[in-house]
Amino acid sequence: MTYTPPTAPRRTSDERRAEILAAPGFGNHFTDYMAHQRWTVGEGWSSGEVLPYGPLNIEPASAVLHYAQEIFEGLKAFRHADGSVWTFRPDMNALRFQRSAERLALPPLSTADFIASLEAVVQADEPWVPGGGEKSLYLRPFMFANENFLGVRASHTVDFYTIASPAGDYFPRGVQPLTVWISPDYARAGRGGTGFAKCGGNYASSLEGKNSAVGQGADEVMFLDSETHTFIDELSGMNVFVLHSDGRLVTPQLTGSILPGVTRDSILELAPDHGLTPVEERIDIHRLAEDIASGEVLEMFAAGTAAVINPIGKLASEQGEWTIGDGGSGETTMALRRILTDLQYGRIADDRGWMHRLV
Repeated sequence: MTYTPPTAPRRTSDERRAEILAAPGFGNHFTDYMAHQRWTVGEGWSSGEVLPYGPLNIEPASAVLHYAQEIFEGLKAFRHADGSVWTFRPDMNALRFQRSAERLALPPLSTADFIASLEAVVQADEPWVPGGGEKSLYLRPFMFANENFLGVRASHTVDFYTIASPAGDYFPRGVQPLTVWISPDYARAGRGGTGFAKCGGNYASSLEGKNSAVGQGADEVMFLDSETHTFIDELSGMNVFVLHSDGRLVTPQLTGSILPGVTRDSILELAPDHGLTPVEERIDIHRLAEDIASGEVLEMFAAGTAAVINPIGKLASEQGEWTIGDGGSGETTMALRRILTDLQYGRIADDRGWMHRLV
């Protein structure tokens, strides 16, 4: 897929862009351009175009507003020391986007077209890619039903866009140990549902649980399985890892209700290189609490594209609180984080071919 480059001038001055990049926050500001393709049931995918970032043409009867037929992805563009710009494992995001599309009855987008949209946006918006520290350009490809029709069926018109937003730390406090509230009432997704797909409904269903967690003084919420309310699923937007004293690095196995995170997969692959034994299995929350109390569990952390890796210092629930280790940022947790970020920013060699050059 070749994208038509933009013809409209940038809407943001150099001075304003520099001001934003100095302190971007997360998801607060957006770049000058976006990539777009349209699919129709009769014609398939159109050619791609790069347009000025701005409002979309959605009518009140658009199917997405009524039946939530939409999906998205999240990945980052990193500025390396030589000025080049790269992204991390975009083929994995493309494959997950295809699986999400299938689950939401949307047309799959090829891996080549998915990556072409990233290249088109980043090449058009290259001045927006920050340098220095751990800043990046967050990339958000998304697809949604955009047919004006109120019957319950898959849409015959679908729009695909990629937008970009300069990003700093995901959590306002930076990389600090999280207090995580174990939700007693809510589940994020159920077996046979859309938990493995990256669609907005999963995140909408997590919001009230997260509100409740914040009301308990926590930073994040942990959801348990919907069937027995016994086994860990994930946080509102991140996978969970548990480090045991015998070197096992355990994460919940993929049951169909858990998002298969790209960062999750990368950690599992990197773990043996650093003396850890990666394990995917169901994690019983009651057994976990006992293992934390006994010292069998040394560290816990959350993992996802936005935050990379963030330590978990404490679990809390209606039954009590459990401090993991000394409640701080564990040595192994932070070492794994350094490895991933050093790889992403080009500070160490990419032996696995995970990085893809965008500019």
